[in-house]
Amino acid sequence: MPTDQQLRDLRSELTLPGEEPPALVKKFATGQGQLGTLAVLAAQQQRIITSDRRSLLLLATRCADVPLGAWFAGLADGESAALRTLPALAAACGATDTAAEPLPGCQAYPSYLAWLALNGHPPAVAVALVANFTAWGGYCATLAGALRRFHGFDEEACAFFDFFAQPPTALERSAADALDPTGLTDPDLDAAREYGRLLQAYEGLFWSTLAELP
Repeated sequence: MPTDQQLRDLRSELTLPGEEPPALVKKFATGQGQLGTLAVLAAQQQRIITSDRRSLLLLATRCADVPLGAWFAGLADGESAALRTLPALAAACGATDTAAEPLPGCQAYPSYLAWLALNGHPPAVAVALVANFTAWGGYCATLAGALRRFHGFDEEACAFFDFFAQPPTALERSAADALDPTGLTDPDLDAAREYGRLLQAYEGLFWSTLAELP
């Protein structure tokens, strides 16, 4: 089976039927979210993106002699670009020093990605990331729309969420081009399923942790 079809199939497999957005995203979609919560999100993302960028660069180094290395490096460049958009979001949400305290539930995802950077099988990590980014991108699109509609945020303040609110097709295509075009092996896919399920679980923990803030 071609790699691009395998990526689409795994994305569908990791998306549970009837799965709803996190409660926090749903609150913002209906105009009920608190901007102070997003100030905390911005502070947590500062730590997450800084860590994830290093993890992606390590993955790039581990497969520097094959096209997948450049793919991981490209993702790291994207993290750098996203990092530059965070100050505007934080300022618009009224960030404080208290918001910058690390929350264990929010930092589980980058901790696991750092583990994958050291111990994961790079092709399987790439597939798992593609599947996970799809859900994340959808949540970001919802938040960007809600902030414009209910809070009057401008382009600069929404740039962080806009950056990630992209359809999965381009990322899947670039990943498929960087991987073996003839298809991934069954062990590759089994590992990708394991990594993907855990990444999705840790992302869910990120959102639930923010939703439980006072």
